[in-house]
Amino acid sequence: MTTHDRIREGDSKTYTRTFTNEEVQQFAELSNDTGYHHLVADEDGQVVLHGLLTATMPTKLGGDLNYLARTMEFEFPRPAYTGVEITCEATYESVEKQDDCTYLEVSFVCETEDGDVVLRGRSEGAIMG
Repeated sequence: MTTHDRIREGDSKTYTRTFTNEEVQQFAELSNDTGYHHLVADEDGQVVLHGLLTATMPTKLGGDLNYLARTMEFEFPRPAYTGVEITCEATYESVEKQDDCTYLEVSFVCETEDGDVVLRGRSEGAIMG
C-alpha cells in the first residue's frame, strides 16, 4: 500500500513540539529577520516565534508525505512563544487520485497547550509518483 492509498478525505494528522529560544535565534540568523521581539526575552524568558518558523509545523506534516505545495495561505491570530507546546493538525479536505499523483487540499490549525490558535491556513498541492 502506497502513501497515496492511505490518504482519505477528512483524515487528519498531528504534530506537536515546543520551540526553544536557541531555535528562534538560529531561524533569525538564517532568515535575517532579527526583530527585537524574536531576540530579546520577556520577563518569563520567552521570545516570540517567527510566523514562518511556526509554519514549519504544517510543512513537516507535508514533508512526511512527500507533498509538494503549490499554494500556502497563513493567518497568525496571535503570537506564539518559546517554551509553549504547540500542536498542529492538518486535515485533508479534498483528495483526488490520478494515475501518477494525488492532488490534495489541506487545512491546518496550530494551537497552544491552552487552546490558543497561533496559526491557521490551507494549502493545495500534490504527492507525485
